[in-house]
Order: sequence, then structure tokens, then C-alpha cells
Amino acid sequence: MSRRPGTASQPDDRAAEATAAPATRPASHPARATTAGPVVRRVPWLLLGVLVLAQVGYPLTGGVTRARLTVATVVLGWLLSVGHALLSRGPRTAAALVLVTTGGGLAVELLGVTTGVPFGGYRYSGELGPMVAGVPLVIPLAWTWMAWPAWLAAARLRRPGPARVVLAAAGLAGWDVFLDPQMVAEGYWTWRDPTPALPGVPDVPVSNHLGWFLFATLLMALLGPAAGRAAPRRWPAGPTTHDRVGRRSGDPDAPMHALYLWTYGASILAHAVFLDLPASAAWGALAMSIVAGPLAVALARSRRAGPGVPETG
Repeated sequence: MSRRPGTASQPDDRAAEATAAPATRPASHPARATTAGPVVRRVPWLLLGVLVLAQVGYPLTGGVTRARLTVATVVLGWLLSVGHALLSRGPRTAAALVLVTTGGGLAVELLGVTTGVPFGGYRYSGELGPMVAGVPLVIPLAWTWMAWPAWLAAARLRRPGPARVVLAAAGLAGWDVFLDPQMVAEGYWTWRDPTPALPGVPDVPVSNHLGWFLFATLLMALLGPAAGRAAPRRWPAGPTTHDRVGRRSGDPDAPMHALYLWTYGASILAHAVFLDLPASAAWGALAMSIVAGPLAVALARSRRAGPGVPETG
């Protein structure tokens, strides 16, 4: 049987196709190449927007309504931080965040109300909802809410290592300089012996702030190996480098940076103007500025420099 012209070259053609095939074959690890879509990218921003609205309503309410709004705000904050970890880094990092910060927060609170270690003696009033062994169930969620943005802020500012852990711990503990006086003023918890205390903040002992920093250091040291090794997924930039409100749309951690800076500025304003807590406004502004100040400067410089996703691993 005679061959048709050109059939002798078929083996070479097939070999060439086999050689080229790997270049067009789908990646064997699709999760590593995942790029979050624009809808997914908006979810943390939407949650942050709802959270901001809830916090704006805090000074406008009182009594039971304010307590319920406080609980709702903490739940929103927890959903925002865990949701961001899940969407930007995947389920393993999100699970590690919950285990370390929510689980660890519950453990240290149970230890605290039972023994007074490491914060000092205190008790909860019961106004923040259901409790387990004297600890409102919502309290451990608050540790997660602000631990994640504090970690990511430190990751933006420092390379992996002890300096990042300490800075993240300072960023979380600094928030409590606002939180504790505000919650004590509402009667959500009380201290058995609030001395010595910071000048102008007589109802919260200094031991509480030291305890926060020590435990936050432990949290960040445990969180680092899980969160630090996970490089954020690439989020697509929009049609322009910055959207209308100045967000770097290609930076997956931008919502958490915004959360940290919003918490800083809004807490100063609320304490100084709406809650009649000027001393905690000043002390909190000083404490959180350790992280908030350098973070704001770094983001401003990055904005001027142009697009790009910073290294946080």
C-alpha cells in the first residue's frame, strides 16, 4: 500500500506536540496559582464597611442596645479577619488563626477570671451575652478580630523574625489601651484592684496592659509559622492602580491595613469626643501609634511608588 505524501513526517509532528504539551498543561497545583476574582476581592471591603457602620452607631446608643451592638461588632470583626485569612491565604491559615487566637483567647480568659494571671483579678458582668465559666463567648472572638490586622501590619513593616513578632504584639496590646477603659466604663467588666493605673485611667491596672503584651507575644509567635509561610494569593488590579477611595486593589492585605488604621483613628475620636474618656484617648493614641504610624507612612510611600503586592511572607 502506498503512503500519501507527507505521512512520513507524522511521528516528528507528534513528538513536537508531546514536547510542547507540558507548556499548555494546567498547573498540577491550582491553589498556588489561584487569583481571587473581583467579587471575592470585595468581600472583606464589604464586611469592613458594615463593621464601620456598626461602630459609628456605638456612641449613638446606650443600655441593652449598646451591649448588643458591641456583641454584633465583635462578631463582624471576627468574620472579617477570619474571612480575609481564608480568602487571601486559604483554609489552613484561617484554621490556624482561629485555633491560635480564638482558642488561645478563650484559654487565657478562663485562666484570667479564675486566677488573675496574667492580667490581674477581674470579672465579667454578664451583659455581653452567654458565658462559659465566667467568660462571655464573644470575648475570644475579639482577640482574633484585631490579632490578624496587627499581624499583617507588622508583616508589612518587618521581615520574618523576632522583631515582627514583638511589633505585632505591640500592635495588638496597644488596641487594648483603648478597649479596656471603654468596656469598664460601660460596666461590661470590672477590676478587683485597679492599682497602679495609668494617669487619668484609674479603673484599669497597668498589670492588664503588661499581661496583654506578654500574651500577645505568645499569640504572634504561634501565629507566625502558619501565617508567615503562606504567601497571599494574587488579587487582580482593577482598571487603575488605585480605586476611588485610594485602595491599592492589587494588595490582598489592604482591607486589614484599613481596619487597623480605622480602629486607631476612630478610637481616638470616640474616646476624646463622644465617650468622655480623654485620658484613654491620649494613652491609646500613643500605644497604637507604634504600629499605626509606621504603617500609614509605609502605605503612603507605596501609593506614591505605584502598583505592586508587597512581600509579607
